Amino acid sequence: MADLDDVKGGRNFFAGTPIPHRGFFVQGAHSLDWGMKNRLAQIFDARSGRTLMLAIDHGYFQGPTTGLERIDVSILPLLSCADALMVTRGVLRTSIPPEMNKPIVLRCTAGQSVLKELSNESLSVAADDAARLNASAMAAQAYVGAQYEHESICNVAELVDRSQRTGIPVLGVTGIGKDMARDARYLGLATRIVAEIGAHFVKTYYCEPDFEDVVLGCPVPIVVAGGKKLSEIDALWMAFKSIDQGAAGVDMGRNIFQAEHPLAMIQAVRAIVHGNARPEYAFDLYCSLKENVAAPISAVS
Repeated sequence: MADLDDVKGGRNFFAGTPIPHRGFFVQGAHSLDWGMKNRLAQIFDARSGRTLMLAIDHGYFQGPTTGLERIDVSILPLLSCADALMVTRGVLRTSIPPEMNKPIVLRCTAGQSVLKELSNESLSVAADDAARLNASAMAAQAYVGAQYEHESICNVAELVDRSQRTGIPVLGVTGIGKDMARDARYLGLATRIVAEIGAHFVKTYYCEPDFEDVVLGCPVPIVVAGGKKLSEIDALWMAFKSIDQGAAGVDMGRNIFQAEHPLAMIQAVRAIVHGNARPEYAFDLYCSLKENVAAPISAVS
């Protein structure tokens, strides 16, 4: 206990200096609790306000996807260049070293394989298990317009309820119904619904035209999915246009780990996301790195 003798009261309270009301750099998160903000700050870089997530959760419905046959061989060398890793708990426990210090976005839905109707999913991870895995976010898919739209939207809502009890933010992923076009009208509908339910950030697809309207209509950050495999230059252009039109990052999988040179590709994408590089520059960077891929480099403007 402190000595009570000669205790001096505070005198300099800087009366002429107002107490700052600091905002928080992640859109829509200013009123969240400290733990939520801290976890979001692990995923999003405070300097750029953006994130480069590496998605490797495809196996939960596709099985051993090309490029993900051996996580320990193909993915571990890429982790130093990613800001966050989107993964299932099975792969996390079996294939990701615990000394890896990248934030985990944990896939928390499952229930169907690629052979069946994908929208028929359920929540597959309890919130306390996500906490045991030290997850920085939990992800659930909402299939707006699909056969099991109602059930999948309710999955997101339930995960948001769980997040409020654990302090682990929710990534709402917009799945695409088979009969739905990936246009601004549909994506604007899906992203807004997921955000209104309470997701703290949203993963969706890039579209043309009017992707800016999708971003502006969503009150939380949008992270753009890489989607199907494109040529390297086309994937870099998609990343650039997504960021240029307001996205807070990308969550790429196949366009990185199925690239001809994945380590060079993830560094080229990083230059766009955090360095505001043009796609032409990023592609030149990719071409130079693939000739002599060494240690990962920082984002270059």
